[in-house]
Amino acid sequence: MKFLAETCLLTHGLRSIDEAALQSAWPFPEARLAWVDRGELKTGTLQEYLPFRLRRSEYGRLDCDTLEEALQSGMSGALTASGTMAACRLLGVPLAVTCGMGGIGDIVGEELCPDLPALARIPVALIATAPKDMLDIPATFRWLREHGVHVAGPECTGYIFESAHYLPEESPEAYMTEEAIRRGAETGGLLLLNPIPAEQRIRDRGILESAVRYGKEKEKEGLIFHPAVNGEIDRLTDGYSSRIQLLSFIENIRLAMAI
Repeated sequence: MKFLAETCLLTHGLRSIDEAALQSAWPFPEARLAWVDRGELKTGTLQEYLPFRLRRSEYGRLDCDTLEEALQSGMSGALTASGTMAACRLLGVPLAVTCGMGGIGDIVGEELCPDLPALARIPVALIATAPKDMLDIPATFRWLREHGVHVAGPECTGYIFESAHYLPEESPEAYMTEEAIRRGAETGGLLLLNPIPAEQRIRDRGILESAVRYGKEKEKEGLIFHPAVNGEIDRLTDGYSSRIQLLSFIENIRLAMAI
């Protein structure tokens, strides 16, 4: 295996995409996903993962800080970007793939998302679309720069909205071999950005603001912020947000397969 793809988005983030639609859109019979089922780290194809997705109401998310406990205690969970990076390290895989990544914000328990320390300390590279729009994206990239993480890609102007302007200092073409991926990850960390085309983004920023308010309300009720916000944006866009996220995730996997 030369990469593993995360499962949080597929498990809890695509509210209006059912298993049949996911199978229909998925073009990679051989791409490997990663998750934890009853204390066992699993990697498998989409077909092997789908029975786990059907039980998604039974479990939550696992990141790099909770993966080891889950493996020891018999827990189940979908893996975040950092959780997938930790799984890659355990299995000797050099590259992880996500879609929207975490960062710095005001999310309870994730003021500093584990995705950032994972990039700085785990010698596994990460392909991501962009930090999520409700985060402080300038502060996120500033943290990565201050901690020596290489960031390569075109200008980051947000995730599914136009919400930022950040131009990485490095070119992704410099990392288009497995050797370069490993070297970049081992010398401070490596993040490769692969943004959604601007013309496909959601234009109405009011949708983001409304969804963040909804997510904060659900956060007070003890629910997880990101799936709540994703679900509300999905509702307010009649499923469009889920479709463009799935397409972006597929493009990120396509990029990983080309390396």
